[in-house]
Amino acid sequence: MFLAHPPGEPARTVTDAADFAGAAWLDLIDPTPEEQALAARLTGQRIPTREALEEIESSSRLFMEDDAVYLSTPLIRRTPDDFFVSPVGFVLMRDRLLTIRFTAFSAFETVARQIEDQKRADGHEAPTSDEIAIRLMEAVVDRLADILEHLGQALDVLSRDIFQAGGPQRGAGQLDRTLRALLRRVGRSGDLASSVRDSLLGLERVAIFISENKRHTVSDRLAGRLATVVRDIASLNDFVAQTTNKVQFLLDATLGFISIAQNNGMKILTVVSFIGVAPTLVAGIYGMNFHDIPELGWRYGYGYALGLIAATIVLPLLWFWRRGWLGDGM
Repeated sequence: MFLAHPPGEPARTVTDAADFAGAAWLDLIDPTPEEQALAARLTGQRIPTREALEEIESSSRLFMEDDAVYLSTPLIRRTPDDFFVSPVGFVLMRDRLLTIRFTAFSAFETVARQIEDQKRADGHEAPTSDEIAIRLMEAVVDRLADILEHLGQALDVLSRDIFQAGGPQRGAGQLDRTLRALLRRVGRSGDLASSVRDSLLGLERVAIFISENKRHTVSDRLAGRLATVVRDIASLNDFVAQTTNKVQFLLDATLGFISIAQNNGMKILTVVSFIGVAPTLVAGIYGMNFHDIPELGWRYGYGYALGLIAATIVLPLLWFWRRGWLGDGM
């Protein structure tokens, strides 16, 4: 889809040069080759492909070509059930901004509504390409901050669930399923924090590149807003670092409970194997068919052997119980 966003007007689909007129922001959403060719012809700029936007080296993400600034960064998109990272590209020209994305982002929709609501008759000047780019970065940073807030709340809930998982009311099977589910939640939280960090890093590079670019300077007012964006990103990076540490702590705690559960299983095997040795020995001795066994003709020999076997079972169990091996930890 190829959209143009003229101020004070609804977004319109670009099919020819007439649709292109009067719009400072052109938005390519999962474009077809035909739409990319149309955008290249109307803007006179090269349109980067998805493969080019996914390059990780800085020289491929941030550069100038003629008078246009080419920028790209990975951005995270979170849905109610999942999240994923998709590349976003910016081609910042003197009078227009071209964005290339391959999925919907709520931040872009927010800025599109702002531009649509902005009326020139109210004394507001139409936003320039630089202002639209900075608005997009501000909206994306706000969205990433919301994601981090929800992640922080989710980690608080996860922390309570982890430290309540090993309660004495849980059986071994239920505890195993619970720990597996908690481990998956910790892993997804870590993946989400890492993806947000990648998005913040990319945005920080974009903002610094724009602010320090000598061939494409922004006004002092926009430079101040850009500096605020950089400060906000720095504060969110600190929050991500704290979140990553908490995820690592919760991972260690979950693995610790898994280790405890495994140790309890080994305790059971140790107790079972130990209490089976002595009765087997007694039964083996008195089960030998030798006439020289003194108890062979004893009237109470059978009861004596059974009592001895029972004692070799009960006494080790009492010993293990006194040492706490047969308590709630089992």
